[in-house]
Amino acid sequence: MTTTTQRPGPAAVLAAEEERLLACVHCGFCLTACPTYTRLGDEADSPRGRLYLMRAVAEGRLDAGAEAFATHIDRCLGCRACETVCPAGVQYGFLLERARAAAREAGAQSGGRAAAWLLRVFASAGATRAAMAAGRWLRATGLPRVLARRLPARLARVRFGLAMLAASAPGLRRMGDAGRTGASASSPRPAGGPEGRVEGPRVAVLAGCVQEGLFSRVNRATVAVLEANGCAVVRAPGQRCCGALHAHGGDLDRARALARANVDAFERSGAEWIIVNAAGCGAAMKEYGELLAGEPAYAERARALAGRVRDVAEFLVELGPVRGAALPVRVTYDAPCHLHHAQRITRAPLELLAAIPELELVPLPGADECCGGAGIYGLLHPELGGRILADKVAAVKATGAEVVATPNPGCMMQIGAGLALAGEATAVVHPIELLAESYRRAGLVRE
Repeated sequence: MTTTTQRPGPAAVLAAEEERLLACVHCGFCLTACPTYTRLGDEADSPRGRLYLMRAVAEGRLDAGAEAFATHIDRCLGCRACETVCPAGVQYGFLLERARAAAREAGAQSGGRAAAWLLRVFASAGATRAAMAAGRWLRATGLPRVLARRLPARLARVRFGLAMLAASAPGLRRMGDAGRTGASASSPRPAGGPEGRVEGPRVAVLAGCVQEGLFSRVNRATVAVLEANGCAVVRAPGQRCCGALHAHGGDLDRARALARANVDAFERSGAEWIIVNAAGCGAAMKEYGELLAGEPAYAERARALAGRVRDVAEFLVELGPVRGAALPVRVTYDAPCHLHHAQRITRAPLELLAAIPELELVPLPGADECCGGAGIYGLLHPELGGRILADKVAAVKATGAEVVATPNPGCMMQIGAGLALAGEATAVVHPIELLAESYRRAGLVRE
């Protein structure tokens, strides 16, 4: 429970979270886990330093619109690695969103005009569809991949943005049908296949904004794999963007509006479970209870819905996935921050990949450290984001893997862009794409 301490103006949102702020004992365990502190060495760019700044605003010692506050809060990746190592259980991600809301109300927009524009786009279903259609059209021309390598260094942000768009193209090249098998004892056709099956869990899949707009193949693979495992996949008309980008940017009003729309849509679907294949979206939806806690008409419904949200790997491992055909490929796995640190799902994606016959899973050093993506962080902070990404690219390269699997669209684009600009041919895919390909080869999903 938090106190009801209130201060006028932007500080009120942080003043109301006094108990959460006081949970930090300044032990310093978070320092070595923080990607910005380890690169910059500035206490104000560490989790405990930022919490100190938040307390200063909450207590009226610092203005929420002060440059020092806005700069260090904006520089945070929001990776929440500090939460994993914090012995006091500080809810840093929750507090960061409130800090950004305070800065936003004071006139300091996190991420600047580019971020503000994106938040407006993703708040509108029509604008999202138009923006994603334009992105797909540009990607299809092949220009992003070409220009990303040829534009001058002074246009670094443009180059990287184009490289990210190019990286959203399919990364898994079908490796022929040499290894394809029919259903057999070692790779049985699920009872829910063409022969018919007693209906299993009734699930709905979050389509998402970027995921459906640029990675619709991942959504199709998700549905195919769920159906192959006996699930009845139902539609949820009226669902919207999950609101994660808005919450992370401090635009809590829009985040709540989107959350309310999703609570309504998924309730109407009648689904027992809501399956999410994007780490950031899953983390956001699992926190709908807190986001809508102050709204009597939605608070309890949001908590109930959040309790039925499952990451696709988490859900499939709980079910015990049907075995597919051999997929002889060397893969390394990178853990998205909002899966590993926010949702604390660390083993399920690895277990899912390990269940694919003949897939060689190679450990990735620093797999649990942020790739520097964090939404559009890599574009807004190209130097610092680039330093963090360079370490990730070097780690991937050292594995010798043909494919890097990571279950979040932002991470796929960030790592894919970094690899492409470094001249690496390593493919970047969602783990569910590999499982779907294994099922395709076993004849468990339709072509």
